[in-house]
Amino acid sequence: MNVAFYTGKSGLRAHQESIDIISHNLVNANTYGYKATKGEFRALLHSTMDINKNRELEDDEKILRGHGVKLSNQDMLFTQGPLQSTDYEFDFAIEGDGLFAVDNRGDIEYTRNGSFNLSNEGGVLYLVAEDGAYVLDNNYNRIIVPYKPGTNVADSSEIADRLGLFTFSNAYGLRRLNEDRFETTDISGEAEIAPVGERIIAQHYLERSNTDVAQQFADVIVSQKAYQFSARVVTTADEIEQIVNSLRK
Repeated sequence: MNVAFYTGKSGLRAHQESIDIISHNLVNANTYGYKATKGEFRALLHSTMDINKNRELEDDEKILRGHGVKLSNQDMLFTQGPLQSTDYEFDFAIEGDGLFAVDNRGDIEYTRNGSFNLSNEGGVLYLVAEDGAYVLDNNYNRIIVPYKPGTNVADSSEIADRLGLFTFSNAYGLRRLNEDRFETTDISGEAEIAPVGERIIAQHYLERSNTDVAQQFADVIVSQKAYQFSARVVTTADEIEQIVNSLRK
């Protein structure tokens, strides 16, 4: 009964973590540039029992016993999110692969959130993200926004062409820093400048979260039922253990 008890316990923990992931996806359903995460489950442990003491059994004759489940990985879904028109001249959305680069206090970070603004520093206009991080070009230089000739109005006409756009050999290997920022890892590979023919940046648009709300609610029901069944396994194992103990008296 100890095996059943710990198997049920592992299910409780794994499906609780699954519900946490789904909840995080749902609350960020309206976060620009957010990429949803899905949980990957694997068997926690398997042991092979050789029940014949007179000879060694072949692999297909042995009994395989499972001992639970674990949430082994959290994979990002780097699919395209829907574009939303904003009519704001410093909003940009990427169609296809690629990420923008920003300088966040000396750290290079990557994002699909193109909600940018201007920072006036001594009369020089810099393109910045919502948190003040500097938006970078293909050479990792800060982007200075010029004024329209003879005015104090920023000229946004060529900003889309100057935005740095970077791709990765394995974007799924990026490490998530927060809801819409990522950093490189050994798995993702180093950033590469997106080829000119593959640059599709839409101005006056933002990319919404790629969270599939309907699918997430369906996953909630599955995880909730699995959690309930795991709890029932724990309860049943405990009840059987009590019965066995009472028979020994």
